[in-house]
Amino acid sequence: MAKTYVSATINGESSEFLCETQQTLLDVLRDVVGLTGSKEGCASGDCGACSVIMDGRLVCSCLVLGVEAEGQSITTIEGIAQGEKLHPVQQKFLEHAALQCGFCTPGLIVATKALLDENPNPTETEARYWLAGNLCRCTGYDKVIRAVMDAAAEMRGETV
Repeated sequence: MAKTYVSATINGESSEFLCETQQTLLDVLRDVVGLTGSKEGCASGDCGACSVIMDGRLVCSCLVLGVEAEGQSITTIEGIAQGEKLHPVQQKFLEHAALQCGFCTPGLIVATKALLDENPNPTETEARYWLAGNLCRCTGYDKVIRAVMDAAAEMRGETV
C-alpha cells in the first residue's frame, strides 16, 4: 500500500514521516514516530487515553488520521515537560497522587494542560466537565481534580 508523506511539528520540533492513509494519528505517533506516551484505550474516542493537543485543540488521536497531521502542530505527553523540569500540571499530579496504574495519566495531563491553556481559572465544575472525556478506573477523580485546581492556582501565580 502506498504511503503518504506528512510534515508536522511535534512537541515543538519539525517532524516528517510516511504513513498509510488509514493509519490513525495515535498509531503514527506510537509506531512510526516512536512517541509511546499516548495510550490506546478504546480506539473509539470514548476514553481520552490518547489525548493530544493539535493546533491548540484537544483531540483524541485515535479519531484523527495521521495524514491529517500535515502542517499541524501537535503536543503529546512527551512535549509537556520542559526538558527535565516538569510542567506544573505534571508536578501537581505527583504531589496529589492523582494517578494509580498510570494508563490514563498521559491523557489526563494533556487534557488538563489544554484546559488551563484555554481557561487559566476554571471552576471545579468546569474542570470536571472538561475532563469528562477522560476515563479512569482507579483514582476516583477527586485527587485528579485537586491536582488540576492546584496546578491552575500555581500557574496563575497564587500561593497555595
